[in-house]
Amino acid sequence: MGLLDNKTAIVTGSSRGIGAEVAKILAGEGAAVVVNYRQKAPRANKVVGDIQAAGGRAVAVGADLTTQEGVQALATAATQEFGSLDVLVLNASGGMESGMEEGYALKLNRDAQVNMLKAAIEQMREGSRVVFVTSHQAHFIGTVPTMPEYEPVARSKRAGEDALRDLLPSLAEKGISLVVVSGDMIEGTVTATLLDRSNPGAIEARRAEAGKLYSVEEFAAEVAKMVTADVESGHTEYVGGADYFGKGA
Repeated sequence: MGLLDNKTAIVTGSSRGIGAEVAKILAGEGAAVVVNYRQKAPRANKVVGDIQAAGGRAVAVGADLTTQEGVQALATAATQEFGSLDVLVLNASGGMESGMEEGYALKLNRDAQVNMLKAAIEQMREGSRVVFVTSHQAHFIGTVPTMPEYEPVARSKRAGEDALRDLLPSLAEKGISLVVVSGDMIEGTVTATLLDRSNPGAIEARRAEAGKLYSVEEFAAEVAKMVTADVESGHTEYVGGADYFGKGA
């Protein structure tokens, strides 16, 4: 018996990286998984194929989370495909991509997170769990400066976290819990790559400062653990970067 047998999970931004690994782990624990992508259908289909090849259940659903149609389609896909929605992993984020509209970081990292959760709440059963994935650079932005290149994204992600925490009372009324997972820079992610491109040596410097940076697979395992962890709603799970602790949140 898996920890998530007869449960359904949505993992946003799961066609690659941390989201893809989380989706695979949850499927391995018995969950049926909705793999979400914005544009890269072949990548999402590969994740689904890997899950199915391992004996799991999954479906790929394309949805732009910055649109109401997108969040609604993703929320209803879980119940349409698998009959329930029990887990929502809010992993999708961005803001450092080139060519995006002004204010895109806030639109994706705050507004889309809130809209996705509100749409999902309507489908979720009592006892369901929401996990929001963020970074120390965002979580601690009020007390610990970050690289200038990342600051707009960090502030937008912190705004998203704060907005989600504002929903804790309404989540409690429905018996739904929210857990935040905050991680140090993760080796091999798109964000780390873009940061290192705009600020050469940034990742190496952070690695030296922290002593260790988690890999995508290692961090994904920590995110997945929080789906079933016995913690109170509103709990923040810190992964790596011990030098941040004690500096406020």
